[in-house]
Amino acid sequence: MTNSAAVPVRTSLWRLPAVRQLAVLTTLGFSSFFLTLASLPSYAVRGGTGAGSAGAVTAVMLGCTVAVQAVVPWLERRLGTPVLLVIGLIALGAPAPLYLLSDSLGWLAAVSAVRGVGFAILTVIGALLSTSVAPADRRGEAIGVYGLCIAVPNLIAIPAGAALTSSGRFGWVAVLAAAPLLAIPFVLRLRRRTDDSPQTRSAAGPAVRSASGPAVVLLVVMLSGGGLLTFLPIARPDGSLATIALLVLGLCGTVSRWRVGPIHDRFGGRGLQPAMLAAGIVGLALVAIALHGNGRTAVLLAGVALFGIGYGATQSLTQIAVFERTPPEQAVTASAVWNTAFDAGTGIGAYGIGLLAATSLELPGTYLLCAALLVLTIPLTRRH
Repeated sequence: MTNSAAVPVRTSLWRLPAVRQLAVLTTLGFSSFFLTLASLPSYAVRGGTGAGSAGAVTAVMLGCTVAVQAVVPWLERRLGTPVLLVIGLIALGAPAPLYLLSDSLGWLAAVSAVRGVGFAILTVIGALLSTSVAPADRRGEAIGVYGLCIAVPNLIAIPAGAALTSSGRFGWVAVLAAAPLLAIPFVLRLRRRTDDSPQTRSAAGPAVRSASGPAVVLLVVMLSGGGLLTFLPIARPDGSLATIALLVLGLCGTVSRWRVGPIHDRFGGRGLQPAMLAAGIVGLALVAIALHGNGRTAVLLAGVALFGIGYGATQSLTQIAVFERTPPEQAVTASAVWNTAFDAGTGIGAYGIGLLAATSLELPGTYLLCAALLVLTIPLTRRH
């Protein structure tokens, strides 16, 4: 008879209080961001802003986010993780109801700028905490859970916010976007497993260099995804095909971002990131082929599914790689580098892909160019 006590039982990460607390505050924080992401431009247009200028609201928020992410490591060293995270949640959630005071572009942009500061803090500190709420040998799984708590609000809150705004109920969006305030009690019980004592100052250069390889990979993947999310509905405005394609992309990205972490923990990362990039490369090529002609629905859906798998998995794998390559005392700097690449890549893709598509490349050629850029990032995944 075998001794069952000798067989280790793998406890679900959801049973760890720190994981549950991080999941709640991440879900509430990102739900606030995604609720207003698509609804604010529509609300601005309803208030008289021109359609061409309405996107400035989102641009201001993301611009402030990327700018502030660079100084979050400095703030974290001086204020500590819990205090800084509470400040971030307040800055993201408390101003949201103020959108209702005016629908002018200037006011909406000003409120969004403040919320961008809070979102910058949430993204950097949240990614940092995801690496320390679970045992080291399950870091990938914890990062996958963190990614799931971002991806699910993305799938639900963006269409919900857009639907409420289009039906004249933006007031609900503004109130619900204050949800990060509900996460503050969870922060007060959440502590990093790493040493919370004041850290000695160290140069950021080594951490930036260590994180640069995975960050470049993430940047290229995110700009490709940003271009796909932004311009696929424009390229296929007829019928429901674009909607279905974006749904497939979102679902595949969500599942792969969540489940690739445990695979990494069990089998290691060697070969996994190149394989996910290959999926993205083939996916973009199939999308380009489908857009070059008509009637290739199956090819388009296969392409977005493959790209979605690579897109979601790369987000988790690069996050794992960044923290594996960086000493614990510089982890917050690595988190800032990773998050900057994430948000900057998305923004560059949403704008830059459109500029390239307006040239002789057109949209199919632009997606092929993105695929070529992904090929060039593969050597970066082998650098340790």
